[in-house]
Formats: sequence, C-alpha cells, structure tokens
Amino acid sequence: MKTFRIAIAGFGGVGRATASLLLSRRARYCEIYDADVRLVAVCGSRSGVKSAYGLEKEQLSTLEDGLSGPAFIEESGADILIEAGPSDFRTGGPGLAYLRSSLSAGHDTIVISKGALVHRGRELRALAKGSGAILKLSGAAAAALPTIDLVEHNLKGCEVLEVEGILNATTNYLLEAMTTRGIGFEHALREAQLGGFAEADPRNDTEGWDTACKLLILANFGLGADLTMNDLTVEGIQSVSAERIEAWRGQGLVPKLVGRISRGNGAIRAEVGIRTYPLADPFANVRGRDKAIRIVTEAMGKTLAIGSGMEPLATAAAALKDLEHILAARMA
Repeated sequence: MKTFRIAIAGFGGVGRATASLLLSRRARYCEIYDADVRLVAVCGSRSGVKSAYGLEKEQLSTLEDGLSGPAFIEESGADILIEAGPSDFRTGGPGLAYLRSSLSAGHDTIVISKGALVHRGRELRALAKGSGAILKLSGAAAAALPTIDLVEHNLKGCEVLEVEGILNATTNYLLEAMTTRGIGFEHALREAQLGGFAEADPRNDTEGWDTACKLLILANFGLGADLTMNDLTVEGIQSVSAERIEAWRGQGLVPKLVGRISRGNGAIRAEVGIRTYPLADPFANVRGRDKAIRIVTEAMGKTLAIGSGMEPLATAAAALKDLEHILAARMA
C-alpha cells in the first residue's frame, strides 16, 4: 500500500469541507486504490496544524498561530497540495506562492481558487510540465459542473468549435428573479445576500469577472489557448434595467450571463456578456443557482451538462474528484 500525504492551504469554508470529506473517504481510497491517504497539514492565512501520522477531525478545530505559508506546507512532508484559499485574479495571491512552491518541488497539485490560474496560468503550466507534477483544477472551473473534464475525458480527440457556459450561480439567480418575478436588480441582490449565496461585495459576480475567470481557465488549461483577461470583452448584469427585462419577456426571450469561447481562423476568442435564449432552448431553463455548459465539437456535435450542487460541499467534491484522478494515475 502506498502512502499519499495531503496538505490543504486555505482553511475557510471550502477548505474545511474538503478536509472533512477527505477524512470520511479514507476507507474508499484504501479499498479502490490501495492507497493510505493521510491529511498531514492544513493552514489558513495565519495559523495551521500538522502531523506526519495524519490529522483526525478533532485536531482541525484548533489551529496554532504562526503555522502558515509555503514553507510550513513543505515542512509537513506533503506530496499533494490542495490549494483552497481566497482568490484574486489581479494579483494571483495568496495561492500563487503555494502553487509555485508545490509545482516546483514536483508535488501533484489540486487548485480550487481561480486567481493564480488566471494571473499566472502559463507559468504554472510550465512549472508542472518541467517538474512532472500533475496539475488538476476542477474546483476552479465551475466546481460541480463538469467543464474541463468534458474536454479532457468525454470529448477527448474532438476539436472544440464553440463553448457556451452559464458559469456563475449568483448572476443566474438574479436574472431569473428579475425576469420571472419582475423585481429590480438591487432588490434581487439584497434577497440573494440575505439568503447567503451572494457575497457582501458581489461585484466579481455581477460584473462578470467570476465568469471570465472560469472561461479563461477552460480556454487556457482545457483548450490550449494563451489568453489573458485583456483579451476578453466582459459585460455584467449590474446595468440591466426593468425596460430591457420587459422587452425580452415580450419577445419570449430569457437573458443569461454567458461566457462564450469560439474558434475560427486558427484563433480562440472569448467573451462574457448577456445572451438571450428562446424558451425552447435548454439554457433558458437553467434555473436558480444552477450552472450549465454547452460544447460543440466537429465530431460529437453538441454536448450539454447542467450542474447543481450545494456549496461548499460541491466544490470540495470536485477537488476530491481530482484527487482520485491523481491516485489512479500514480497507482497505475
């Protein structure tokens, strides 16, 4: 039996859910992969805990101040990193330092936060290639909704011609509330914030940046593009008026905030904006906090997936799906 030592950097809601789910699945990893999976370290921005023998659930409730940072993770002896910290696509922090350290050392790495992948994607791909580390990022690319997995596994060998994605649950909820119940943007936003599924500062969602980040990750890591945020046109939903909503309703159209990738003349282009769909289109019927992706290929035609998962469990499960891919590859 081979031992795999796991560390989690970033210990907010998603990091804690990932740790809990991982500990609950240890018997599965042993049975299916003949792998002894140990959680040897977790840390937040200022505190952490580690054990070479593996942490148990009760040890995760009290973290020690000063135990944090890439050096702490390296000292833990972890050979797989799950990075689940806050995300800032403008600087890549704070996850970028952890990812650089892990990939440079040849450690397989699972990424949940989007910022570093968007900010320094080319560098991180090069580090993984140079060291032989496996880099997986389902949790960063729409989590419970399969996106990169569809391209890398289900549609392998096909040429992707076009991608459309409803990739942000908050904006999908807001647009549906505005369209079906006739309430304004501010009213719908307050409702979502009170319900706990919109951030106190929702601008990354409502202005389209979260969708843009996920779209860039899919384009660059899934389709081999080399785009930056400056290559995208990004439109949000914050300026959608009651008049526009009423006009769309009168035409039998449903608005969605959509990220779109298209391939033509040897180039890949990406954009984020509001697109409208007739009621017969599956995208018009993606409800509430659900997400969806539609991929068109030259050989398999259209593939559609719709995902709905409760957070943070769904994102944790996406990260541990990546872990199982790594276990399968390393035990082969």
